[in-house]
Amino acid sequence: QVQSVESGGGLVQPGGSLRLSCAAPGNIYRTNTMAWYRQAPGKQRELVASITRGGSTNYADSVKGRFTISRDNAQNTVILQMNSLKPEDTAVYYCNALPRIRDVWGQGTQVTVSS
Repeated sequence: QVQSVESGGGLVQPGGSLRLSCAAPGNIYRTNTMAWYRQAPGKQRELVASITRGGSTNYADSVKGRFTISRDNAQNTVILQMNSLKPEDTAVYYCNALPRIRDVWGQGTQVTVSS
């Protein structure tokens, strides 16, 4: 496996929750800070949240207090728990290392927040 595989997206109403999961390439997962990114239509891809190998986290101001990033070292998996979702969270969500590695980009998972 050389690319990340993201899952868990879907359509949710404002105020709802989703849990995204990313199966990352093992060699990348074990040696890097991992992160979730998103890209909304017509906008550049942006960093949403990151987590170091030691578990330290950082969040974009727009998602602080609503999103939680975690990692499952047994499964080489990065999780993004998203609560209190807003329409402006609508985007395709991707996971990658931080700094990003070009070949690791997967297909992403679509998150749509709409009533």
